[in-house]
Amino acid sequence: MNEDQLLYQIAITQIPGIGTRLAKQLIVKLGSAQLVFKEPFKALSQVNGINKNLARNIKNFNQFDSAEKEIGFILKHKISTRFFQDDDYPFRLKFCSDGPLLLFGKGNIEWNPKRTLSIVGTRRASAYGKKQCNSIIEELQSTKLTIISGMAYGIDICAHRAAVKNNIATVAVVAHGLDRLYPAVHRNTLIEMMEKGGVITEFTSGTIPDRENFPKRNRIIAGLSDATLVIESGAKGGSMITANIAASYNRDVFAIPGNNGSPMSEGSNYLIHCQKAGLIRHAADIKKIMNWVDKKKPTTIQTALFVDLDEEEKSIVSFLHHSGASGIDDICLNIDFPMSKTSVLLLNLEFKGMVQSLPGKVYQLV
Repeated sequence: MNEDQLLYQIAITQIPGIGTRLAKQLIVKLGSAQLVFKEPFKALSQVNGINKNLARNIKNFNQFDSAEKEIGFILKHKISTRFFQDDDYPFRLKFCSDGPLLLFGKGNIEWNPKRTLSIVGTRRASAYGKKQCNSIIEELQSTKLTIISGMAYGIDICAHRAAVKNNIATVAVVAHGLDRLYPAVHRNTLIEMMEKGGVITEFTSGTIPDRENFPKRNRIIAGLSDATLVIESGAKGGSMITANIAASYNRDVFAIPGNNGSPMSEGSNYLIHCQKAGLIRHAADIKKIMNWVDKKKPTTIQTALFVDLDEEEKSIVSFLHHSGASGIDDICLNIDFPMSKTSVLLLNLEFKGMVQSLPGKVYQLV
């Protein structure tokens, strides 16, 4: 951990009026968070999106003691951090324009697991909803994935506990600092999660779980996940927000149908009815749609495979040859191309009859 860099990375998240997108723009343009604070006022005010008032907020920022205090908290409690420019920052969040600048985590967290599924739902889960949650997670035990949720009452905590019970990694994304836990009654479950998972937040210590923090938390849950599964949801609420955000990120959204007329199934049934979510009956549906089946790697490749391919197309074909069927996020991460470019290359390879598109934004060689 570079404490000098971390000081400015924390500080830039605390400048009034500078949100995630503007902060990223400034950092990318100027080179680092530290250089943002050192940039002259006139130069700052000429950056696209930064008016004189925002430039003044940056130059007048004097709360570095708060950032230093946060570093002390991080060191004392062995908290890990991931900045959006770090190599091991969650790659799925790098595709989200509003992905958090800085993440804090505690536990044995794998920041870039191969497969991730967020499970969300009502805080007033019925026996039916809990049964569905437990059953699906148990059936996913062999899939080698990470379950992500929000540590709330109802479906969230059911998902975390079912993951622990089935020895599946699980991560809670919370809407407050890591100096507390909300709700506190779930502390024992969180302790159990630490061995294979843990807790993540974008909020510094001292931040309480205010109402406005939960939608921010929900975008991280959606962004960390390959797919989001809604198990029982009212017409409004955090689960519906998470599902809509996941869809805006071009991630798969699933829902389990519930009793017609039940307030706790109104949201889930609506998502299915409007074709905003795929109907899920059991875990096998998720496995099939997401192509979450481990396959043996091919051992040979024909010489003619690379005929009429440019170097960029060859890199994708080579990766798919060695990895087997892979999601587009995995392909982007491993060949180091942006999502937009990778999508075009994959489309070209489909036209050339080299690559086949599968459900769940997964691709394999023909």
